[in-house]
Amino acid sequence: MAPVRRRDLAVLALGLALATWLLVRAWYGDLPPLRWWLPAPLAVLALAEALGARVLRRRLHALREARAGRGPTGRDAAGVRPVEPMLVARLAVLAQASAYVGAVFAGAWLGVLLYAGPAVGRLQAAGSDTVTAVLGLLASLALVAAALLLESACRVPPGSADDDPSPGVAA
Repeated sequence: MAPVRRRDLAVLALGLALATWLLVRAWYGDLPPLRWWLPAPLAVLALAEALGARVLRRRLHALREARAGRGPTGRDAAGVRPVEPMLVARLAVLAQASAYVGAVFAGAWLGVLLYAGPAVGRLQAAGSDTVTAVLGLLASLALVAAALLLESACRVPPGSADDDPSPGVAA
């Protein structure tokens, strides 16, 4: 499985920012109000993936350390449980999908921000829409960062694929 290319994420986000800016520019008066809590699911997912990456990285590191010292066992004396290989593979797929979703939403929120930000002085709704767009952009970028962190936690370290074909490491 090839890692996510940052360039692809940037191109996707910038293309959608332009498309969203054009759409918002054409139909801003017909859009429903943008509430501050709309980006909350992205922020929750970003937090969950960041915590998942931290836990997975620690477990895999502890497992590699235990195996380097005592050989492969189901559960060693230090209490290190093996990580299911399918879990790591599924987390890698989740991370890649989340990176693209975060880039899509970052582009959309950036497009809204590019229109609503300059219109704050002349449109009444633009002030709250700008706040929502900033929150949405921050939550989307946090999701991209957490997804890339989780993806990196799922990678096989150099040299360990040949030495250690055991559970706990994935592509």
